[in-house]
Amino acid sequence: MTFLSPRPPSPENEPQLFARAQALAGCNLGELAARAQIAIPQDLKRDKGWVGMLLELYLGAMSGSKPEQDFPDLGIELKTIPVDAAGKPLETTFVCVAPLTGNSGVTWANSHVRHKLARVLWIPVEGERQIPLAQRRIGSPLLWQPNQAEEEMLRRDWEELMDLIVLGHVERITARHGEILQLRPKAANSKALTEAIGEQGQPILTLPRGFYLKKSFTGALLARHFSV
Repeated sequence: MTFLSPRPPSPENEPQLFARAQALAGCNLGELAARAQIAIPQDLKRDKGWVGMLLELYLGAMSGSKPEQDFPDLGIELKTIPVDAAGKPLETTFVCVAPLTGNSGVTWANSHVRHKLARVLWIPVEGERQIPLAQRRIGSPLLWQPNQAEEEMLRRDWEELMDLIVLGHVERITARHGEILQLRPKAANSKALTEAIGEQGQPILTLPRGFYLKKSFTGALLARHFSV
């Protein structure tokens, strides 16, 4: 296997990006980390974004932590997805942080969720805990964009969740809300609070929330494209 340079320039077009992703399929994380001279964490508990960061390096992503797509010039977002031996997702997929205030004028059409999911490069990675991190292999990539039915489901879920946020019911929202998109707390610890709207319209402090794709949705997506 001939590895890519650890720091290639941004891909010029979609075929170039996809070819880079295909070149990584079958490699393990230890090989890529060694080539890039990056230390491998003991586990991912405190380094949840490490796998994505490593692949971004090889693929030439430039957005970093900016609130835009990983490949803004191509309109493509990168999502790594940990899977089991059967190719099924092991966890929900983070999309973006949910805005809990200042939502006047925000619609599905101009939402951050829709922007992030407009076109996604999915890269499955072995994620079972018994496999040492360095030995986990990278799978074949999938370039996806929502079809009409998926877009409609996403819009419906987003609107339901945003209505609850705007009406002051953020703390009533559970992971059961939404058919394929859910809202969940996203914070390193319980002290990391942010402003939101309470049930009486008053400012409150609550845990930050994030939008996540449910495993049932991403699992069906992978199964459909890879005939798992």
